[in-house]
Amino acid sequence: MAEKNDFFKSKMVQDFTKDIRQYNLGPLWEAIPELMHKTPEPHAQAYLWKWSLLEKKLGEASQIFTPERGGERRAIYLQNPGLEYRQPWGWASTSQTLYAAVQLLQPGEEAPSHRHTQNALRFVTHGEGAYSIVQGERIFMEEGDFLITPKDLWHGHGHLGTEPMIWMDVLDIPTKYMMGATFFENYPEKIEQPSLPDNYGSQRYMGGMVRPISDRRPQKAPLGSYKWNQTLAAIDGLSRFEPDTYDGYAVEFINPSTGQTANPTIAAWMQKLPKGYHSKAHRHTHSTIYQVYKGSGYSVINGQRFDWSKGDYFIVPNWAWHEHVANEDTFFFSVSDLPIMEHFDVEREEAYEQGNGYQEITSEFKPILG
Repeated sequence: MAEKNDFFKSKMVQDFTKDIRQYNLGPLWEAIPELMHKTPEPHAQAYLWKWSLLEKKLGEASQIFTPERGGERRAIYLQNPGLEYRQPWGWASTSQTLYAAVQLLQPGEEAPSHRHTQNALRFVTHGEGAYSIVQGERIFMEEGDFLITPKDLWHGHGHLGTEPMIWMDVLDIPTKYMMGATFFENYPEKIEQPSLPDNYGSQRYMGGMVRPISDRRPQKAPLGSYKWNQTLAAIDGLSRFEPDTYDGYAVEFINPSTGQTANPTIAAWMQKLPKGYHSKAHRHTHSTIYQVYKGSGYSVINGQRFDWSKGDYFIVPNWAWHEHVANEDTFFFSVSDLPIMEHFDVEREEAYEQGNGYQEITSEFKPILG
C-alpha cells in the first residue's frame, strides 16, 4: 500500500495530473476516494430547530413581509448547516434532497397561484380558516391536516379566518435543482378562482381509503387533503397492537389511485410514540425530516442526544444511526426521500447490534434559541 501511495505522489504522476487539468480533463486516480465511499457519507448534518425560535422569527417576518411586499410567500426555510457552504445546490436544503420551511399566512392575505416542476406538500401545525386552491379546488385547512401539490399543478393560498395560520412546507427543490429540471410559472391572474366544490377531494373520500371507482385510473392528486381525524383513527387502530421496533405506530400517506406515495418523490408519515417508548437504533439510506406535532422526548443520532418538544423540527441524515425516546405520548409528522432511494434501487437498512440495540450517548446537541 505504501509503495502504491508513493507512486501516486511521484513527480511523474503529479506532472501528468497537472497537464491534463488544463484540457478540462480529470484524474480518476485522485477522485475515487471522494466519489466512491464504502458506505454513504452525507454532507447533511443532524440538526434541530426549536419552535420558540421559529415562532419568534415568523412573528418578526410578519411585520416586514407581506404577499404584496417582499415576496409572494412568507416562508422561512430550515437550512442544514452542513450544506450551506455547498453552493449553489446546498442552498435552501434541509437534507441533500429536500427543502423544508415554515410558512405563515395572516387573515385576509392571499399568496398568488403558481406552478412548478417541484413536488410540494404541507402539514398544518397552527390555526384554521386558510385554504389552498389547487387546480380550481379550495381545500380548507385545519390543524393536523396533510396536503399535497404534485408537480405542475396550479396552487395558491388564501385566508378567510381570524387567526394566523402556520404550516410546514416540503418540496424536492434540491433534487430538481441538481438535476437541472426546474420550471416555474406564475398564474395569469393573482390567484386561481374555484371551479370545483370546496373540499371536493375530501368529500369524495369521506369513507377513508375506499376509493371511487373512477379513481382506478392513476391520477396525480385524486385526494389533495388528508384530514387529521382520519389519520388519528388509523393510528388508534394500530395502537391496539405492539409498536414497531423502530418507528412506533406509523402510517404512510398514499395516492389512493396508485397505492404509491402521495407525492412521487417524497414519502410522508404520521407516527405515534407512546409514553415510555424507546425505539431500537437503526440506519437507512433515506434521510428523514421530523416535525414534533405533539409530545416531548429525545432522539439519539450517531451518539448525540437531541431533546425535542412540541413544534420542534429535526433531521436525521441518510445512513445515520438513530433512535427515539418518548417522555409522553408523541406524534411525529415526518417526510423522507425514500421514494427517490427506492427508484434508484439504493435503499438499504441496518439494525444497530451493539448495546442491545441502543447507542451510547456521547454528546448533547445545544440548539440556538435566539
